[in-house]
Amino acid sequence: MAYIIDLPIYTDKRGSLTVLDDVQHLLPFQIRRIFYIYEVDDSLRGGHRHKATTQAAICVRGSCTVFNDDGSRKEEFLLNSPGKCLVLGTKDWHQMHHFSQDAILLVLASTSFDPNDYIFEPYPDHENTL
Repeated sequence: MAYIIDLPIYTDKRGSLTVLDDVQHLLPFQIRRIFYIYEVDDSLRGGHRHKATTQAAICVRGSCTVFNDDGSRKEEFLLNSPGKCLVLGTKDWHQMHHFSQDAILLVLASTSFDPNDYIFEPYPDHENTL
C-alpha cells in the first residue's frame, strides 16, 4: 500500500531545507540504493512491479504524478514538494507520468539493483491509468 510521509521543511531568509533524519524510523526499510530521474520528456517511467524492493520517491524539484495499484486500491499521487515522500510497497504496480520540465524525482530503494527483481507486465487497465 502506497502512502505519503510529510517531511519537515525549514525555511528562512537563506532558503529552504528538507531533512530525512532518523531514517530507520521514518522509512519501513533500510536504504540500499539511491537514484534520480530527470530530463523526462512526455515519456512514462516505471510501469512495473518489484518482487522484493520497497521504494520511496521524493520530487525534489518540479512535479510528477505517480499511479499506484497495490492489488486492492488504485491511487494517483501528485508529488510537487520536496516535503512529500511517497512510499511504494513491494509488488505495487507503479508508473510515473506528467513530469514537469524541471522535475527531479529522487528514489530511495530497499535493495541494490537486480534486473531479476523487476516484473514487467502490461497494466490490465492501462488506458485508464492516465
